Amino acid sequence: MPMPIMKWMLLLLLLPAGVHASDADAWQALREGHAMMLMRHANAPGIGDPPGFILERCDTQRNLDARGRAQAEAWGDRLREHGILKARVYSSQFCRTLETARLLNLGEVVPAPELNSFFSRRSRRSEQTRELRRFVAGLEPGLPVVLISHQVNITTLTSRFPASGEALILALPLEERVRVLASIRP
Repeated sequence: MPMPIMKWMLLLLLLPAGVHASDADAWQALREGHAMMLMRHANAPGIGDPPGFILERCDTQRNLDARGRAQAEAWGDRLREHGILKARVYSSQFCRTLETARLLNLGEVVPAPELNSFFSRRSRRSEQTRELRRFVAGLEPGLPVVLISHQVNITTLTSRFPASGEALILALPLEERVRVLASIRP
């Protein structure tokens, strides 16, 4: 086998499990502020929220289960393994996203209505996506950015359908057609 191929194979073997060369570039972009992480909340069984849910009352919403809490904590560990010890963490105001964000244990969690689900108010899809784009464009340089949101929001922005607890690393600034640098499963 030619030497250059052997070197690449050795390099791939030395990378942590689940990390590819392109993922390594995405993680570096996130650390350096050239990208942000947009994550779907961790596992919360069910679809949508019960009729008549109240945003300020977790007992009326769909919430994380034990698996979801473990996923969120594991994500915090994964981020720290990739050199992200602190981050600017923004979350939808829904209880399952706020809990996911807090369990990352990366710093203060700031509720951001731009990240709220519009599942039960689909007429807000375009307007809310524009608000999210403005929110991201207005972020100042600094610590890495981690956003916790919902499947409908992420799909509308990126045309990707993330699993619970899946994260996308997106290139900054956001272009009209968002560039996904990496899609990382929980």
